[in-house]
Amino acid sequence: MANDEVDALDALEKEAKEYDKDAEIDRILKAFKLDAYAVLDIQPGVPESQIKVMYRKKSLLIHPDKTKNPQAPEAFDRLKKAEATLMDEKLRKHLDECISDARQLLIRQKKLSIDDEELKTDEFLKEWRRKTVEVLIDAEARRRRQMKAQMQEEGREQAKADAELEERKRKRDHEKNWENTRETRIDSWRDFQKVEAKKKDGKKRKMKVIG
Repeated sequence: MANDEVDALDALEKEAKEYDKDAEIDRILKAFKLDAYAVLDIQPGVPESQIKVMYRKKSLLIHPDKTKNPQAPEAFDRLKKAEATLMDEKLRKHLDECISDARQLLIRQKKLSIDDEELKTDEFLKEWRRKTVEVLIDAEARRRRQMKAQMQEEGREQAKADAELEERKRKRDHEKNWENTRETRIDSWRDFQKVEAKKKDGKKRKMKVIG
C-alpha cells in the first residue's frame, strides 16, 4: 500500500476517533446529571466492577488531555461525579430508591400489574426514565429545602450561642473592672470617713465653746 494511502487511512481513523469523543462528550452533557447511571450510560443494578470498567473506558476517551473539544473538562467532571456517586453506598442506595419509586408510581398511574407485558416495552422504559427525572428533581428540591432549614436553624443556634458568649464576656469584664477599682473605692471611702470624722470633731469642739 502506498504511503499516501496509509496517511489517508490514518487521517480517517483519527477523524473517526475525534467524532467518537465529541459524540460521547455531547451524550454526557445531555444526560440528566442527577442520574449517575445515565451519565455513565449503564443500567441500574450493575456490579461495582462494571461501574469501574465503564468509567475507565469513558474517562480515557474524553479526557481533556486527549481531545481539543472545549466541553471536555465539563463532561469529564460530570463523569467523575457520577462514578463517585455510584461508588458511594449511601448515594447509590438513594438513587436506586428513586428509580424504583418512579417505576412504582408509573405502574400505579397506568394501573398496571407487576407482570403486565407493557412493562417490557420500549415505550414504558422511556416513560420510566422520564418519571425517574421527575422523582429525582423532587428529591433534590426536598434535600435543598431541608439543607436550607438546617442552615437557618444552625444560624439561629449560632446567634444564640454568640449572644450568650457575649453576655458572659460582658459580665467577666464588669467583674474585672469592679475588682480593678476596688482599691480606689476603698481609698475614697477612707477619705470620706476622715472628712466625716473631722466634721464631727469640729461640731463637738464648737458645742464645747458654746457651752
